[in-house]
Amino acid sequence: MIDSGLRTIITCIDPKQLSPEFAGREFDHAFLDGLPDTVDPCGENGEFHSFVFDGPMLHQPINISVGEVLERDGFVFADISLTDKQTMAT
Repeated sequence: MIDSGLRTIITCIDPKQLSPEFAGREFDHAFLDGLPDTVDPCGENGEFHSFVFDGPMLHQPINISVGEVLERDGFVFADISLTDKQTMAT
């Protein structure tokens, strides 16, 4: 995934399974290297959720910025927002 050009941001963390410091980070080789052995690297057990903002399947990247990291309802969220009026081409 990473080597093919897919880029994602970690938007939600289950702090019972993964440290909140991972929220807002890009899913890249450094992210994977930092994961504890107990965490599925694809987040298949609900450890984290992500947002794709660039990749070969998109016509152009989605320009985003990572904002505040908050804890709500037992989960840790990284707010993301568009940095301009750009939208995905269809």
